[in-house]
Amino acid sequence: MRRSALACWVVLPLLVGLWGVLAWQLDTSLLPSPAAVLNTLQREAASGELQRHLAVTLQRVALSFLLAMAFGTLIGIAMGRLVWLDALLDPLLVLLLNLPALVLIILLYVWFGLVEAAAILAVVINKVPNVAVTLREGARSLDPRLEQMARAYGFSPLMRLRHVWLPQLFPYLMAATRGGLALIWKIVLVVELLGRSDGVGFQLHLAFQVFDVAGLLAYSLAFIAIVQLIELGLLQPLERRATRWRRTGVEHA
Repeated sequence: MRRSALACWVVLPLLVGLWGVLAWQLDTSLLPSPAAVLNTLQREAASGELQRHLAVTLQRVALSFLLAMAFGTLIGIAMGRLVWLDALLDPLLVLLLNLPALVLIILLYVWFGLVEAAAILAVVINKVPNVAVTLREGARSLDPRLEQMARAYGFSPLMRLRHVWLPQLFPYLMAATRGGLALIWKIVLVVELLGRSDGVGFQLHLAFQVFDVAGLLAYSLAFIAIVQLIELGLLQPLERRATRWRRTGVEHA
């Protein structure tokens, strides 16, 4: 049995069952039952609030993710290929990697106000260093023999990127993508909690103020489900398709 199937059909139902038993035994509003959370989820969906706030948060996640991946990939590859640029930017990367996300979010809100641009910029700046570090290592590991072959056959820059660089960089891109998605949606929720008037993070803040644990769990589980669907429906199939040549090579070895 595959580990993913084991998690879906054995572990998760056991956790839900344990949750239900604990909620029944404790009988407190601080730990609502799965049925109560489901009722809250249905009520929010029926009113349209769940879809609206999910859509707003997903838009922020998508925009921040695309910007962070684009800038981080360019910076990381450049640092991996240019020694002088790596020496110049490495201290800045170390600084940003060790700067708490909460501090950066607060600073940008103070400097630019509680505006959408400050929220997106805070998420992007928090993620770019992680992407850059990952892609820098990928750029450093590029096979020089393949570079020589590309030059010998007169590859254009576009052909070199497509046929020489991308296949070698793909594992690093996927690592940055999957890690980036996991980090960005968490930072987006903090950004929304601190300074936005819509989104899942804002709803979590409202629920916290009135100790609405059912609301907290309903919105959290809904958003986690969306992120998992992206992982299972988009990222994992993309990774399998792009690494198909490796499995084929192993089978014919």
